[in-house]
Amino acid sequence: MLGRVQINNLNLIQGPLPSVENYFLFIGRGAGKNEGALVTMNQQTDLAAVLGSEDSNLKKQVAAARLNAGQNWNACVIPLAAEATWAEAVDFAMERVSVEAVVVTDPVTSASELEAMQAKAESIMAKYMRPLFFIPCSRGPLPTETWGTFTAALAAITQGLACDQVNPVATVWGAELGTYAGRLANSAVTVADSPMRVATGALVGSWAERPKDKDGRILDMSVLDALDKARWSVPQWYPDYPGVYWGDGNVLDVPGGDFQTIENLRVVQKAMRSVYPLAVARIADRSLNSTPASMEAAKMYFARPLREMSRSRKVLGQVFPGEIEPPADDAIGITWPTKYSVVIDMTVRPYNCPKSITCNILLDLTNYG
Repeated sequence: MLGRVQINNLNLIQGPLPSVENYFLFIGRGAGKNEGALVTMNQQTDLAAVLGSEDSNLKKQVAAARLNAGQNWNACVIPLAAEATWAEAVDFAMERVSVEAVVVTDPVTSASELEAMQAKAESIMAKYMRPLFFIPCSRGPLPTETWGTFTAALAAITQGLACDQVNPVATVWGAELGTYAGRLANSAVTVADSPMRVATGALVGSWAERPKDKDGRILDMSVLDALDKARWSVPQWYPDYPGVYWGDGNVLDVPGGDFQTIENLRVVQKAMRSVYPLAVARIADRSLNSTPASMEAAKMYFARPLREMSRSRKVLGQVFPGEIEPPADDAIGITWPTKYSVVIDMTVRPYNCPKSITCNILLDLTNYG
């Protein structure tokens, strides 16, 4: 026998995991250029050059998104031709790009359109293993409507729907959809932060003048509260506090569901995207087996996305938390239903976050003299 040396290059899957968070796809009609094409853009893109010089709702919402997203914003857009549908555009885009969310700028008018978006999100997950969510918008109030008839019309669209990957936005001022999409895509915050977060800053744009209905009634918070209760995402303001902000990012989940607000959906979908390549890399790898040592190593391996999402930082004594709490010892569960299949259960635990704050002021009249 002759001596022989073999040197192998072993891939331990330690490199950065792919990330599409904050990268949104905008779809809508009305552009004068690039109809049917997938166009990428950032803060430096000339919108008139890629979407035409004419005003369109698509161009308006993209501009509002860019304005509210801040630094390092990137997105892609498909301007629809007159006969094309958003569903066809999504199929076209999925062959070319991966995104976190699809923003449809043409208003929805029926519940069936929202259900079609839910079905499309589920079919994309089944075909491409890509979790994403849809952000549609409503029409604006008509000149012949009161606030009561407008809110009733919008409530009828979302009533009874169970679409936990659809996050509808009500149109009152006009630029809500793009403003909200930009606020979600702002890289100064994380996917775990609610769009309600006041510290993110006020909405950027023309929000000071409040719209009126056909009777001249000025928009007040009762109207926005009614739309919020109907599960439309809306702006809001606080009495005697400057600026207009945002309410909850309402998702059309069932009552009691885990994904009634967008930040819960986003952290879970981020974990899903991160763990997928790790799982693929372990297919038929005998280092993952049912021995105690392998099970412990597998828990560390599959907990990697949770550890990365949980990293916090401390600045001047103040802790800025990660997207989720650090994974506990029981955050990863591994079971073997058969000799050749394994089930990995992962627990994503968001931090508590106050959306309602009560301050009780007590008067102390004790005589300490």
